[in-house]
Amino acid sequence: MKLSEVIQFLDSEFHPEYQEDYDNSGFLLGDPERECSGVLVALDLTPSVIDEAMACGANLIVTHHPFIFGGVKRITPATATGRAIMTLIKNDLAAYAAHTNLDNLPNGINGILSFQLGLTDCRILRPLGAASSPDIGAGMVGQLPYPLPTTAFLEQVKATLGLPLLRVSDIASPAVSRVAICGGSGSFLIDDAIRAGADIYLTGDLKYHDFQRAEGRITLADIGHYESEQFGIGLIYSVISKKFSNFACFISGQGKSFVNYM
Repeated sequence: MKLSEVIQFLDSEFHPEYQEDYDNSGFLLGDPERECSGVLVALDLTPSVIDEAMACGANLIVTHHPFIFGGVKRITPATATGRAIMTLIKNDLAAYAAHTNLDNLPNGINGILSFQLGLTDCRILRPLGAASSPDIGAGMVGQLPYPLPTTAFLEQVKATLGLPLLRVSDIASPAVSRVAICGGSGSFLIDDAIRAGADIYLTGDLKYHDFQRAEGRITLADIGHYESEQFGIGLIYSVISKKFSNFACFISGQGKSFVNYM
């Protein structure tokens, strides 16, 4: 099984054509004519993940976040990206990323997060203009099976995501029925969540003035970037492992948030 065959399958499942204009998803590095010895799935391509791939005999690392994101002008040990590129090439490893295209798929990052939170009747919050389907796009909004007190729902979110704490705006409504979500950084969808009639919007990387935008119309909760995307690793793993049985697929044990709670 050549890497090119695996890459072709990943493209057919994760649709790089649905990524945002600023993104860099897809096959990022490697020789597609090499035989695939195994796949390691992680959220981020870090030095420890590269070491783990070599230790388990996998020569393809599939991540959610692209490790090459902006323009690369120099490949030297002076930068993390340069060191990663040099190590991957030296050890004949390949890299693939499924980022905003996986966010934008209905069964992608937001789909699996909605499932974990028990949401039903889900729809895309902001359809992607480049897609011909309203089921492709950013964020998601859905219903809880029954209304919950807002504080009780927030405790449930913490337990589901393994969060020791939450950053929350003023509580806009005592109960929650309609929930909007966006894995990763989702402040750009606050107004969409309000227009969708959501009682609460869950996303990551909210800034101080983002919370100000709630204005009593919606409850905003920062659920963490890593934590909101953590279930995507298992999603990618299941897609690959169900298709291919002639090489091993692994979930990285080195994954962790770059943010620590103290």
